[in-house]
Amino acid sequence: MTYQKVGPLRFLSHLETARACERAVRRAGLPYAVTRGFNPHMRIAFGPALPVGTAGLGEMYDVWLSDFVPPDDVLERLSSVTREELRTVACRYVELKAPSLAAAAEVAHYEVMVSGPPGVARTLAEGLGTLSKSGTLTVEHKGKQKVFELANALLKEPVAREVDGGAVVEIATRMSERGSLRPDALVRAALGPALEAVASVSVTRTRLAARAADGTEEAL
Repeated sequence: MTYQKVGPLRFLSHLETARACERAVRRAGLPYAVTRGFNPHMRIAFGPALPVGTAGLGEMYDVWLSDFVPPDDVLERLSSVTREELRTVACRYVELKAPSLAAAAEVAHYEVMVSGPPGVARTLAEGLGTLSKSGTLTVEHKGKQKVFELANALLKEPVAREVDGGAVVEIATRMSERGSLRPDALVRAALGPALEAVASVSVTRTRLAARAADGTEEAL
């Protein structure tokens, strides 16, 4: 399943989002499979979690069905029981032996909207260039510091473009078990002192992707 998580619902935690999706599957009357054991529950598995406050346009989860239901019917049923902010936008069947979404997702694409004064796109471009030359970015989270090698953390150079009311930065990060660079941290670092003049920084994960053996991207 591919779904969006936008608007006020972007502030749901990963656990709250998972529970909402499970409720939708039940309310849609889909014949979901359950696990074995003393505490059987729905067989469902989610892709990489979104940070609270980050919107998503191509979030994904797998759910096992005990009977075949045409994908169009699945989509129609789910759409009828979910809010627009958590709407299922696509669904398809995959092989049972397919790798989990958490393991397969290796690249995340983001758009970061920076609401700020005229010229903020130029400031961002210059700041991103400076960071790229330095080669590293140190991020502090919950009192701990982590150093990211930007050549490894980023799939390609970020691109900043001017839009009405500010700028949009397109960022593609590599995902790993050791964690990935948060795009808002990169943008805030690139802005430097200019961050004080910025009204808001909002992040949207536009899609997830896998990597082929030759390094090119593959759709999940």
